[in-house]
Amino acid sequence: MVGRYQFIYLCVSWVEMVPFPPEPLSFKYLWDITNKVNVMQVEDKQKLRKRIWGVLEDNDHLRTSKSCFGRIPNFKGAYQAAERLRKTKEWQDALTVFSSPDSALVDVRRNALVDGKVLVMATPQLKEGYLLLDPGKIRGQEEIASTIDGAFQLGERIKSFPQVDLVVEGSLGVDIQGNRLGKGKGFADQELAFLKQEGVIGAKTPICTPVHPRQIVSLVPVEAHDEGINMITTPEMVIRMDIISLVDFHV
Repeated sequence: MVGRYQFIYLCVSWVEMVPFPPEPLSFKYLWDITNKVNVMQVEDKQKLRKRIWGVLEDNDHLRTSKSCFGRIPNFKGAYQAAERLRKTKEWQDALTVFSSPDSALVDVRRNALVDGKVLVMATPQLKEGYLLLDPGKIRGQEEIASTIDGAFQLGERIKSFPQVDLVVEGSLGVDIQGNRLGKGKGFADQELAFLKQEGVIGAKTPICTPVHPRQIVSLVPVEAHDEGINMITTPEMVIRMDIISLVDFHV
């Protein structure tokens, strides 16, 4: 018989034969936050940012010794979250992947190039616009090209935007309704708004954010200009907003 948490997992993951993760606590955490018993209660955005940064640093959830305050966290498990995304149909169907320049997404960018996908990357703070990396031109240099310095070295400025099949944005926090919390500068919102304005993404384009489970909170406060996401990957699971909307967590 399928248990309650396993049933939730089957519903929200829409898995392509993804095994149950070894830590059942991850599912309890997901269940708890939907019932608002998560320790990170909804506050104003800046208080919520400080809470998440503190939780990640205090519990050794970062891949680097550098403080994550003021940044999109480079979290432990980012590689596994990228590999989880790599196994999805959305990834496998995508010919062109867009990525923000966050360090937490370096594995996503490398995977895109290794898998032969065209990579479009936003430059830090959008100061230099957007770069395009053609996997056919950098074969064998994917590791370097996935970094910010390498992307500037091996990529080229975009003159005409290609159609984007999958968007991957870094996040500080996210909820399972698809609301996203950034570091407070608005760059991801600008990126997504620009892609929509250019007509290279649409309402059905997958917009994914890979995060540590502790970055998933009860509810992210939103404002009119905030852009949302429709897919989350963690090291253990895939969560799709269109599937989760069909599940009543309060039964």
